[in-house]
Amino acid sequence: MQLPVGIPLPHREALTEEERIARARAFADELVLRRTVREFDPRPVAREVIEHCLRAAGSAPSGANQQPWRFVAVSDPAIKRRIHAGAEAEEREFYRHRATEEWLQALAVLGTDSEKPFLEIAPWLIAVFYERYGIDAEGRRHKRYYPHESVGIATGILIAALHRAGLATLTHTPSPMGFLNDILEQPRNQMPYLLLVVGHATEDCRVPDIQRMPFDAYARFV
Repeated sequence: MQLPVGIPLPHREALTEEERIARARAFADELVLRRTVREFDPRPVAREVIEHCLRAAGSAPSGANQQPWRFVAVSDPAIKRRIHAGAEAEEREFYRHRATEEWLQALAVLGTDSEKPFLEIAPWLIAVFYERYGIDAEGRRHKRYYPHESVGIATGILIAALHRAGLATLTHTPSPMGFLNDILEQPRNQMPYLLLVVGHATEDCRVPDIQRMPFDAYARFV
């Protein structure tokens, strides 16, 4: 099959092998310091920082280049308050009725419960949605290919970009999340993927004493 005529690959700086290793090591050393945070400071974060991090997320690869991700960055206190109320309503149901005992035990080490004050304290919430299907100008539906995988990759890049910008994050996934469509007026072909809490950690922030899997346990070379 003949490929369509493309454009030249954007210029990238030529690196020696030693420079590549140094960059890869520095990036890994920085990312391994990332921790999920639940204690946020209300200090503001400039919108421009969030915009650049979202631009980085939008560079992710996607199935058939359909780019099925949609991000809604929220700083309005009234909207954050509504999201807080909607999320906690679902969380109370989860902890009281939906979660199995095994699931609750797995969460216990993290010290989480149905109370989520950080949803109003943190300066930004980024609601991440994926398109189940596209809708063209005539109202016809079009299949989206690998939307979960594509949005997962974009979200990972977003988290890395926010960490690189010196910000703390928390991935929050109340279930179900349909209230986000209602509050943020997103169409029903867009499904909530997760809610990303973004801001500064408090100066006395504490995180669970947990360990990451050793490298040899999750990676091998053949």
